[in-house]
Order: sequence, then structure tokens, then C-alpha cells
Amino acid sequence: MNVCGITCQRGEKKQVMLRPYDLPFELPVTLICGRRQGMTLLVTTQIHAGEYNGSAASMLLARDIDPERLAGNLIIFHCVNLTGFWQRKRRFVPEDRANLNANFPGDRHGTTGHQIARWFVEHIFPQVEFITDLHGGKDNDLLEPCIFYPRAKSVTEMALSAAKKMNVPYLLASSNATGLYGYAANEMNIPGFIIERGYGCVQRPEWIEGHRDGVRLLMDHFRMYELEREIPHPEPKVYERSAYITFSERGVWHPTMTPGQPFEKGALLGYTSDFFGNVINRYEAEHAGTPIYFNAGLCVLEGDEAIAYGIDE
Repeated sequence: MNVCGITCQRGEKKQVMLRPYDLPFELPVTLICGRRQGMTLLVTTQIHAGEYNGSAASMLLARDIDPERLAGNLIIFHCVNLTGFWQRKRRFVPEDRANLNANFPGDRHGTTGHQIARWFVEHIFPQVEFITDLHGGKDNDLLEPCIFYPRAKSVTEMALSAAKKMNVPYLLASSNATGLYGYAANEMNIPGFIIERGYGCVQRPEWIEGHRDGVRLLMDHFRMYELEREIPHPEPKVYERSAYITFSERGVWHPTMTPGQPFEKGALLGYTSDFFGNVINRYEAEHAGTPIYFNAGLCVLEGDEAIAYGIDE
């Protein structure tokens, strides 16, 4: 395996720093080249800084995976939004406020976020055959573990088949074509998905273990690495359609739902008020569905994400 000029021989593990173009920082990456032939899996974390559990899980995976038992190659990016991490930003690339989940294919001569995206397109994606991007909820989200898989004709079947073997209860089709996995799926025919787990910009052991076990289940599915113990995984509910609601005003937010608890069409999902309790706006469900994540903060601004739910057909 050769990644950006770094060669990893069969049965070898290397931990290296890779510099996207001539940007003034290097990204921490573990390269594991299996003793036996197999596919190449890319694991990325902290596309959004502050979504910590994927990074913590990736460190455990890098430590535990034995290249002598591995079939194929594993490329693990322990933190993609590195400056966001060190500056304790919650989400975007601090140099230019770029959202790396909406920034692809990027621009080699653009600002920092665009250059990071373009570097992945040119130098990383051509090396891999499947992508799993580890995420979590924002600092004010409540979130059920879920997977967003691509609605991309050539790779949807492979991605969905793998997603059904994961340790999450909800799978949602996504039309995002400008995120890391979405662009790779739609424009480069590389299957993959996002695994969402945890929220609040904190790390918790069960979320870290959940992400680590998810990648292990994926590797077992592709016969890259045999499981050392049984990892329970539910029969997931698949949503081919989802609804996303954003706030149309500034206000004090009063959510009235619980993640994972189904509701009927017309149900009150929450309302905004002023500080005296006077209602500004009510948010009602246009479809029957199940909330996957929602804003649990008190202060909300116009344009903030409010709710995402899977639509029960």
C-alpha cells in the first residue's frame, strides 16, 4: 500500500502525519497493510470538530488491529479537521468556516477547507474501496445512533447491504453529494456511509465502544478481520425518505419529542416562544415518523437545524 508517498508493506502498521498540499499542518493517520489480500477501507473522523467519539474509537482500532490477521488495507484518519480540534471549535474548519460535509469536491487553490476536500479527492479516494465516516451530534443535539447511506445508483446496494450489518437501529437514505462520503459515492463510485453516534461534544465509553464495534462489524462483513467476540446488532429500520426542519425565527425553544419515539402526522414536535412564554411558532409533523435527532438547546436562531426524522411510509 502506498499513500501519499508512504509505503506500507504486507503485515506492517505505520502511524504517520500527512500534509494536505502545503497547508501548515499535518493530519494523524494510521496505515495498516494486511498480511493477506483484501479490500481497502478508509475510516475518517472529526470531519466536524467536536464530534469526539469517532476519534477516540479510531485510536483503539489502530492499537488493536493486528496486520497479521488483516485481509486488505485499513487507512484511519484520526482527525481530519485538526485546527478545529486544537482551537476547540465545535464544527467547521476555523480558517474559513468551511463545512467539510458540504465542501466537496473542493479546490486545490481555494481556502483551507476547500484544499482539504480536494486533497482527499485527488490523493486518498483513488486508494480506497469503501468509506466509513464516524460522526456524532452537535453540542445541542440529542441523537439516536444511525447511518446515512448514499442514494447513488451505482453503490447504494453495496452500502445499504453493509449498513444493515451495523450496530445501529436506523438507516436513512441521503442525497448529499457534496460531503466526504457523498461525493465519493456519487462522483467516484466509491460506496460508504456516515455512522452517527453520541452528541453534546463530549466522549462517553459506550459511544466510543459503539463506534469501534461498528467498524469491526464492517470489517467482518467484508471478510477483512474476524470478530473476536459476538457484537450484538439490531434489525435496523430503513428510511428511504427523511424530513429536515430548520427554525424560521429566533426564539426560546421547547421541544416536545423524544429521539426514537414515533409520532403521527400533525403531532406537535416543539414550539418557540419569547421569555414570557408567548408562543412565536409551532412546529408540527408533516408526516408520521420517528425523530432521529433534534435540537435540545434553549436558544435557537433563524436557520438553525431543528429536527430530522425518518418518514414512516
